[in-house]
Amino acid sequence: MIKDKGYYLDIFKVDGAMLDRLIATALSSGGSYADLYFEYTTYNELSMTDSSVNRGGFHEDYGVGIRVLDGEKTGYAYSESTVPADMLAAAKAASAIAGKGMGAVAAGKGRTINPAQAPADCDFYPWTESWRECPNSNLIPLMAETDRLIRSREPRVSKLNLRFSASESDVLMYNSAGELRWDSRPMYNFAVSAVFTDGKGRNVSGGGSRSFRKGFEGLPTAAEMAALVLKDLDMAFEAKRPKGGRMPVVMGAGASGILLHEAMGHAFEADFIRKGSSIFKDRLGEMICPAGINIVDDGTIAGNRGSGNYDDEGVAGRKTYMVRDGRLESYLHDRISAAHFGVEPTGNGRREDFRCDPLPRMRATYMENGNCKPEDLVASVRKGIYVDEFSNGQVRIGEGDFTFFVKRGRLIENGRLTMPVKDINIIGNGPEALRHIEMVGNDAAMEDASWTCGKGQSVPVSCGMPSVLVSGLTVGGE
Repeated sequence: MIKDKGYYLDIFKVDGAMLDRLIATALSSGGSYADLYFEYTTYNELSMTDSSVNRGGFHEDYGVGIRVLDGEKTGYAYSESTVPADMLAAAKAASAIAGKGMGAVAAGKGRTINPAQAPADCDFYPWTESWRECPNSNLIPLMAETDRLIRSREPRVSKLNLRFSASESDVLMYNSAGELRWDSRPMYNFAVSAVFTDGKGRNVSGGGSRSFRKGFEGLPTAAEMAALVLKDLDMAFEAKRPKGGRMPVVMGAGASGILLHEAMGHAFEADFIRKGSSIFKDRLGEMICPAGINIVDDGTIAGNRGSGNYDDEGVAGRKTYMVRDGRLESYLHDRISAAHFGVEPTGNGRREDFRCDPLPRMRATYMENGNCKPEDLVASVRKGIYVDEFSNGQVRIGEGDFTFFVKRGRLIENGRLTMPVKDINIIGNGPEALRHIEMVGNDAAMEDASWTCGKGQSVPVSCGMPSVLVSGLTVGGE
């Protein structure tokens, strides 16, 4: 839902003359480029513990961030007020920081910043029911029914928490190239976590979440949420820690995409490339995985948590192939890195809020379908591990090394899924893992959970992939 331009000008109490005055003030100490980022965000939250609502709230955030680029220098300042005097003071501060070299190093090499493309011709979140018009009381029936369904289907529940949050953001962006952009962005997160205890004193945790850029009309059903939490619960109680070692690993479709995001996606972000700290630096055009594999970062999936009509620099949302047919085709750029490398920005300039300057960040990162049946991947393995869901992980971007904890998986023995496994890590190297992909399934799926990526700032992201067979990774077990 993109509203009329006047709606945004009224919210932030500005007009064209004031926007131009702020840009002129920001550039008063020099600089090749300046931009303004206005934001008004409202947040709803509600939580339920053991069948009782125990927390609720409504919050607002409002302000403007002002950025100045001057060669290798960046100046950034913000104001939580759009009173002219306060905004002009922030513009002068950003100008002074850039002019005196007090800001963070920002590349640029004195080139002209590439302009944004034409305004987005699609609305990737065409929502209808505003969260600002939805009282928290409207959410209680859904949460109560989810709680009831889980308890009625599973008597082993000992603790059950439900958390809901929703936001609505109005954004106005203007820059020294004269580009004016505006957007309204919805988001909701519905998460359920539980502890289950059986008669043998064993405890198992379970949970699930759903998150979309949709309004109230786009909520999941209680049955969907209950199914997420109860999935493979019996298997979890029977899981054991297997013997470790180097072996083939089949990664299940959907949630395994978090490994693609962490172990590979970050290394494609162009600020790491520019600083020389990524394992993929200077490798454009090289074959980095087998032919036929396509890895994408996409801001155009309707309703997806990571999508954007525009990024936070006013660049139109788009789909970017990082890897096409096995070859490294593009890094992920904001305007600064794009100017540094002399390419177009890819729409990946993102920020946590108006207090932060934008950085190259992923959106929805996934691998496209292959041509293998998922069951054939398992059937081809004599002894290995099938991983359905990862949790905590660590990545060293410069070396590409990663370690991920496996939340749910099974042994593969003689081409069949057998014993459920737990308490294991998958250890490997991103570029090496890409090279050793042997089979890719035709079952690509997005994992629409409430993924949040941290990189000094937190932004919503999404991930996904088809089933993938990697010929050799280290499994940390007994």
